Amino acid sequence: MPAPVPRQRTIPAAESGQAPAAAPNGGSAQDSSEAKVTAPRAADPSENATDRAGSAPDRPETPAPAHLTLLLIEDDPGGSPIVPELLDRSGKPIRVRTARNLTEAGRLLTDDVHCILLDLALPAPGRAGDGDDELAVLKHVLELAPRHAVLALTGADDAERGAEAVRVGAQDYLVRDELDGRLLSRAIRYAVERKRSDSAERRLAEGRVRAQENRRLERGLLPTPLLDGSPLRFAARYRPGRSRALLGGDFYDVVRTPDGTVHAMIGDVCGHGPDEAALGVELRIAWRALTLAGLCGDRLLGTLQQVLEHERPDDEIFATLCAVDIAPDGRRAGLCLAGHPSPLLARPGHPARLLPYDDNGPALGLLPGARWPRTQVELGAEWSLMLYTDGLIEGRVGDTGERLGQDGMVEMIRRRLAAGLRGEELLRTAVNEVRDLNGGELTDDVAVLLLDRAA
Repeated sequence: MPAPVPRQRTIPAAESGQAPAAAPNGGSAQDSSEAKVTAPRAADPSENATDRAGSAPDRPETPAPAHLTLLLIEDDPGGSPIVPELLDRSGKPIRVRTARNLTEAGRLLTDDVHCILLDLALPAPGRAGDGDDELAVLKHVLELAPRHAVLALTGADDAERGAEAVRVGAQDYLVRDELDGRLLSRAIRYAVERKRSDSAERRLAEGRVRAQENRRLERGLLPTPLLDGSPLRFAARYRPGRSRALLGGDFYDVVRTPDGTVHAMIGDVCGHGPDEAALGVELRIAWRALTLAGLCGDRLLGTLQQVLEHERPDDEIFATLCAVDIAPDGRRAGLCLAGHPSPLLARPGHPARLLPYDDNGPALGLLPGARWPRTQVELGAEWSLMLYTDGLIEGRVGDTGERLGQDGMVEMIRRRLAAGLRGEELLRTAVNEVRDLNGGELTDDVAVLLLDRAA
């Protein structure tokens, strides 16, 4: 083992004002040492080092430590430390702890340790496969302290081993015979900043990957209308109330069954969290399966209520729903409402109006054994039918504090239709106007779908 640099004088606790710290787990002063040492401060080009990547999404950035603590792991039978005098960036002494082996290091590796200086000549604990691995001790330390900065210490003739240590995971390597206070102080600060930056970049990358996966998953859960063979045109807009989400508790779907009937549905699970979004997806998938199996009206809604009761995380959870089935000739429709706002019907030469909602049944999940009457509606030869959730009508109107409401929504759609807007453009401008009237983003989920039939 290379000869150590002579020990620096340890300042007693009475001189430094630092009470002696007891070694964890009953360790004695012979097992470890912690001291404050002083030396003239050297200029440091890393004074202004910053976190290059920033913190991961939704996590506060870890502040730079006010006082640095170094854990020295080196096997020196004479008990002579190999570190010279050290100062942190504020000119205060860097606290130094020493451990002769990894067992002692594990006891001393508390949360206030910021950097580890590891002698690569230290023998590693026996473990299968470590016999020929010159960096086995470093790998043990990286497993023991994955969140700590690590500096590898090598001899003058072992620089290649030090470079390999950096490739394995150390922040830097130092040559024992070249150590002085200025070099080591700068290396420690650099290693701590680099570890913080690397950790922040890793968290940011992980957050981006999770966000991308969530977006792909949520896109896959949004419905693809099944309207092959139908003359009807479809458009939809969806805006979740949750920040950074693509799905909320609102859900919708449109399918055409083999007999030519077009079935459309829109619903709203109470609440705005991920559980409500997941339940909305389950109800939408169940509705599609039941519709394609031939169920309609009261039978379909009763079965959906059973699904809701089995799948909801809490007995207080309920869902509103509007379902329409449009006859193959496109001139008539059946309407079932389960506590949901009535659709809006627009026809040439007639002002846009709400469909009848006198037979509105209860929301799903509220009343066991409930019934949902089906109302027959005449649509005509040319029409537009808009289904929506209450997020579109519950936004505020300016500073008055009043809600837009259904009457306000109907008047807004009339104006947009009079201006010649149709389809996607109509829905986009309507949702944007509701948001502008609210004075900012809406807190509730918004889903709107539009079916058009031309003469």
